[in-house]
Amino acid sequence: MKNAILETALQTVHLEAKSIADLATFLDASFVEAIELLNNCKGRLVFSGIGKSALIAQKIVATLNSTGTPSLFMHAADAIHGDLGTVQKDDIVLIISKSGESPEIKALVPYIKNFGNKLIGIVGNTASYLAAQSDFILNASVSAEACPNNLAPTTSTTAQLVMGDIIAVCLMQLKGFTSADFGKFHPGGNLGKRLFLKVADLTNTDLKPTVALNTPLKNVIIEITKHRLGVAVVINNSQIAGVITDGDLRRMLEKTVQIENITAADIMSHTPHLIDHQTLAVEAIDKMKQNEISHLVVTKEGDYYGILHIHELIKEGLI
Repeated sequence: MKNAILETALQTVHLEAKSIADLATFLDASFVEAIELLNNCKGRLVFSGIGKSALIAQKIVATLNSTGTPSLFMHAADAIHGDLGTVQKDDIVLIISKSGESPEIKALVPYIKNFGNKLIGIVGNTASYLAAQSDFILNASVSAEACPNNLAPTTSTTAQLVMGDIIAVCLMQLKGFTSADFGKFHPGGNLGKRLFLKVADLTNTDLKPTVALNTPLKNVIIEITKHRLGVAVVINNSQIAGVITDGDLRRMLEKTVQIENITAADIMSHTPHLIDHQTLAVEAIDKMKQNEISHLVVTKEGDYYGILHIHELIKEGLI
């Protein structure tokens, strides 16, 4: 029984993988023309389908909307009962169907053609009614379903889904869609934070541990302890001269017996790791990782602005 389960699972993986690999053989000059048509669309992309294909259509619509291509879903069955009003004159309609012969699809297509909208069929049967009526065909054919009865949509819906991803990625490339653009459509959650949150948003400017070059060691320790950031910035003539960390203090105490006359200038690091307050927080994470440190000195127009501690990044769920 266990071997049979594993064998079925592996067979499913192989069939699904093959359905994706086979799509590469269907991408030709006609596919390129279809993508160019979609890229130049002045309206929206209206996706439709029935059954499992309708669910795939909804996912593709979600992907396109989040990557800068206005799209919407119209259920094929609902379309012929009033939802056809959704389609505007500049829209392009894409219908997804494995067979291309579903009654709902056959009922819908003539109305789309009468409206004068361009029609793209994402089909699994290039000899079907839908394929014959489409201005462009995106071939999503599969050799067999992973279903042991070759009935339940499995490999076919996988191929449809990947074709949708192909469309989305191609359009992103043509539109020059950047991570900043992506962030505009994903302001919530950790993803939004990674794309928008800046160092200044995480820096408490009320906590600015500061000492002068001639500050005695005892006062340096008091200043670091008071702000609980494990660091103090050394300022000289209003400029950042260096930084002292808990680690600097420990290393100094390991090497030095006489500490009465030690000042900040004697133990500070002359090359603190700085970061501008307008830098994205994710860049601060990278800088901390690269230098194996837990804090950065934040600057604003070159002046001392505050301290960004790794705890703030953890608190926001960025690490």
